[in-house]
Amino acid sequence: MSARDIAIIGAGPAGLIAAERLAGAGHRVTIYERMASPARKFLLAGRGGLNLTHSESFDAFLGRYREAAGWLEPALRAFPPPALRDWADGLGAETFIGSSGRVFPRAMKASPLLRAWLGRLAGLGVRLVPNTLWTGRSAEGALILHSAAGAVETISPDATLLALGGASWPRLGSDGGWVSLLAERGIAVSPLRSANAGFTVAWSQPMRERFAGEPLKRITLRFAGEEAAGEAMIDAEGIEGGVIYALSAPIRAAIERDGAATILIDLRPGVTAADLVQRLAKRRKGETLSNHLRKAAGLPPVAIALLREAAGTALPADPQALAALIKAAPLRLDAPMPIARAISTAGGVARAEIDAGFMLKRLPGVFVAGEMLDWEAPTGGYLLQASFATGVAAAEGMKEWLAGR
Repeated sequence: MSARDIAIIGAGPAGLIAAERLAGAGHRVTIYERMASPARKFLLAGRGGLNLTHSESFDAFLGRYREAAGWLEPALRAFPPPALRDWADGLGAETFIGSSGRVFPRAMKASPLLRAWLGRLAGLGVRLVPNTLWTGRSAEGALILHSAAGAVETISPDATLLALGGASWPRLGSDGGWVSLLAERGIAVSPLRSANAGFTVAWSQPMRERFAGEPLKRITLRFAGEEAAGEAMIDAEGIEGGVIYALSAPIRAAIERDGAATILIDLRPGVTAADLVQRLAKRRKGETLSNHLRKAAGLPPVAIALLREAAGTALPADPQALAALIKAAPLRLDAPMPIARAISTAGGVARAEIDAGFMLKRLPGVFVAGEMLDWEAPTGGYLLQASFATGVAAAEGMKEWLAGR
């Protein structure tokens, strides 16, 4: 195949892995990035330990993508979690499986991996142009690029990949500004919404003032026939954390439909209700209820405060009613946190707008990958895995399309 000129808009994981595949096939690749440096969100996500992917069975892994699992499956099978681990290992960022099944580089951060990756891309001849914003297409179909210095350039590559991310963490470069640019071309885009975000709760003033920033550890959340185990964090405006993110999609859908959603929180998932009843029945005379809950049920102050919020009035003195509340404390969630505070974005370019090679049907030669597409997944390695896998799939689609021209 003869070398072709390829433009990639966006220097996140999807754009960078596509650039690697395309340059490795001999094409001339230029990446245009609106920020001063690449992969800003990738770097920030890696500060607390870069969760690349997950080690669970592929069928369980695939199920995390919910409604999008069917159309993402070919891309995820072509570049599954073991392939991502092999790729990272090949860059010197040896990976390991944590106790939760999540996969991390041993360095537990993104910067060493990114440095090695950018070095590999430079060796392949990939050119990175920072501080450059894509603002649409000319009447002739050329890409219009604006530099931070105010210069305007139009280019006409042989193929283009759009990998601009969603709209979460806009200060890192992804603000969803591309939505209107594609809508002008008649391309259907599902509204961008908060995903892997917390939800607002009408806490009492004492709850906000005393417990904001406190974790709820080892809890189980139940909603709409699903459950998730993990931790949550009390926020002054609501509640967030991994256990909330795991069920954020059905919770958000219920709020959109009904105006609010009520989750049930098991504050002692390792203890049966019957066992709790026995423990709670042995309250000493004169012992405060808070002290009794701390000693008999093993509840920290933040969990006791949550029980009081859930009860709405005084906590029941009856051991059976109190045990039932501990095992299923109701909490009303009113709205998702703003998209700027979300870890990721739901919505994006509709599945019907792309072909099997991730090319936009209405714009031949223009491909889409990563979080711009209409899929979502919880934290735990699923977000990065799909970004990488769709980047690889789009690169393969571009190679096939260019070969057939």
